[in-house]
Amino acid sequence: MILKKATILIVDDDPDVLTAVKLLLKTEAQEVITEKNPENLNWLLQRNEVDLVLLDMNFNSAINTGNEGLYWLRKVKDWKPNVCVIMITAYGDIDLAVRSLKEGANDFIVKPWHNEKLIATIKELLDKKEGVKTTKTAVKSTAGDTSILGESEVMQDIFYKVNKIAPTDANILLLGENGTGKDLMAKAIHERSLRADKPFIKVDVGALTDTLFESELFGHKKGAFTDAREDRTGRFEDAQGGTLFLDEIGNISLQQQAKLLTILQNRQVTRLGTNKAVDIDIRLICATNVPMHELANENRFRKDLIYRINTVEINMPPLRRRNEDIAILARHFAKLYASKYLKPSMDFDAAALQKLKSYNYPGNVRELQYTIERAVIMADENILRPDDLIFSILETAPETIADDDNIQLSTLEKNAILRVIEKHNGNITRAAKELGLTRTALYRRLSKYDI
Repeated sequence: MILKKATILIVDDDPDVLTAVKLLLKTEAQEVITEKNPENLNWLLQRNEVDLVLLDMNFNSAINTGNEGLYWLRKVKDWKPNVCVIMITAYGDIDLAVRSLKEGANDFIVKPWHNEKLIATIKELLDKKEGVKTTKTAVKSTAGDTSILGESEVMQDIFYKVNKIAPTDANILLLGENGTGKDLMAKAIHERSLRADKPFIKVDVGALTDTLFESELFGHKKGAFTDAREDRTGRFEDAQGGTLFLDEIGNISLQQQAKLLTILQNRQVTRLGTNKAVDIDIRLICATNVPMHELANENRFRKDLIYRINTVEINMPPLRRRNEDIAILARHFAKLYASKYLKPSMDFDAAALQKLKSYNYPGNVRELQYTIERAVIMADENILRPDDLIFSILETAPETIADDDNIQLSTLEKNAILRVIEKHNGNITRAAKELGLTRTALYRRLSKYDI
């Protein structure tokens, strides 16, 4: 529906808000109705053909639920299920606003809002209601090649959710297999948040021992333990005012979980070797490749910690579930690496694209990225063909071993790891990148094979 033809109802007990929004929208919409008392909502909805409701989260009314906005949201959805609802919230009520999305709200805005943003949000919702498609193909990050691309329906849903939650302080849990882009998504969320000009600190907590866990996250005083030769701030303090990204959160021990929960509950951190607590102000993003049903097992992970880190969860889909995005991603990586390696612009012939789309990608987007990088480096022409596309030996090994082969998969994997590490002169970061693994995953394999 075009905004010019829409009827909008604003319900807020603050007369200044009613006046400001009415002045903003009166030249944009067909009719703007204002109301201070939410108890008149039903009468107004029955009397008018309302297309969209702007509803405050808090009222000084006879109904005292502690979150009156949610109460009236449910009522509106009972009375008029098809009416769009945008919640109006103060910055301190962000968690309630996020909860309102689960209760049926279409969106929310934070006071004080930007007028252009409010109008754009209303237009987008009315267009969506009318079936007008507004497609976004990327969530962008300023850090080089870290655009998250996709036209698939599953990625469109993620982009929409990110645009809603990024400006809030809601804790976010990123779920998904290795290589699906959880790191990039965490960075993109930070850069679209109100903390974008503050630090973004990443910690791979799954690789930390109990002693390193406390020292790395909480900091230490000189002499707190044998190798503590100087005072050091922990990652919580380093991220002050910004975002702390805890990767591989699903792999930390129950003892580490208890310590982390205490910090998050108290919003204070105490360095090892001191008794002085320091207040912390961070936005927390966590990520894990452990499925939620496994994470919910209390023998493995504390449920009270899950609730603490999981105000909103985002499931990053494997590449095999977003086949329509493969060509977009492949062309993006081809352009990126052609520029990096000073090659002419490159594209794919039809057979090469078909080969890319037919592959299952156990290593997900990361595997596609490194496949294209190798192809660009080795290509003699500016059109990539099927023979230029060679997938990782680690991922394709199970398919290449014949039934009568005596070579064990573990031997093949060990030899592949040794070759790549030797190629990069022992540089684990570069070796892990070529193998399509995280550094932690590669270290686990090194330990497994006693390398």
